[in-house]
Amino acid sequence: MDGHMDGLIDHRFRLLHIASSSHSTLGQHSTILSAMGRRPARCYRYCKNKPYPKSRFCRGVPDAKLRIYDLGRKKAPVDDFPLCIHLVSNEYEQLSAEALEAGRICCNKYMAKTSGKDSFHMRIRVHPFHVTRINKMLSCAGADRLQTGMRGAFGKPNGLVARVNIGQIIFSVRSKDNNKAVVVEALRRCKYKFPGQQKIIVSKNWGFTKLTREEFVEARAEGKIRNDGCHVKYLSTKGPLKTYFRQALKA
Repeated sequence: MDGHMDGLIDHRFRLLHIASSSHSTLGQHSTILSAMGRRPARCYRYCKNKPYPKSRFCRGVPDAKLRIYDLGRKKAPVDDFPLCIHLVSNEYEQLSAEALEAGRICCNKYMAKTSGKDSFHMRIRVHPFHVTRINKMLSCAGADRLQTGMRGAFGKPNGLVARVNIGQIIFSVRSKDNNKAVVVEALRRCKYKFPGQQKIIVSKNWGFTKLTREEFVEARAEGKIRNDGCHVKYLSTKGPLKTYFRQALKA
């Protein structure tokens, strides 16, 4: 009887020792995981899944690195900056918020240094709304006791990316005509911050408006449009006469 009791006590001590060692190992692994860097964006380059935005079903999403979408002289009237140049994606892919922020900084720094911070207005045209996930795996000794492999492999939110299509505009810059070479060079440097192919296209439109240069000059001369920030507002010929005269005076 005494031998049986001694065996039970030894077994309990052995179980307590294993439990304490597993807890210490888990603490070490959680420290290692918290010290690890973020997964490379090349792992999330291609648009393979459906859009997965932040919602009540997808919580705990980290904030995007990109927080500023308009740079330079944002309040410049539409007449001041007739030139508009776009950086256009030539691939169907995902651009991380970190890459967009790096491209924004690169373009802004070159433009501000070369032509001045009030000589342009830059706008980021894509938004990182798609949430990427990561199924964290422990890769240390003794980790096989603490993880379940591919069982329950739906990962936790890891970061944000923007899904861009072929022909979609990523960046737009409006400026004066004499800054054309500077804007093209700034966008060319931006391309090195992104994966895939991008094209630099000089727009035929006046600034950020939807009117071509000829249409803008003609409509402005005829009083059909008026300034509305960095865009224009069409003046309708319908409605009460007092409204028409009030709009015509503002134009």
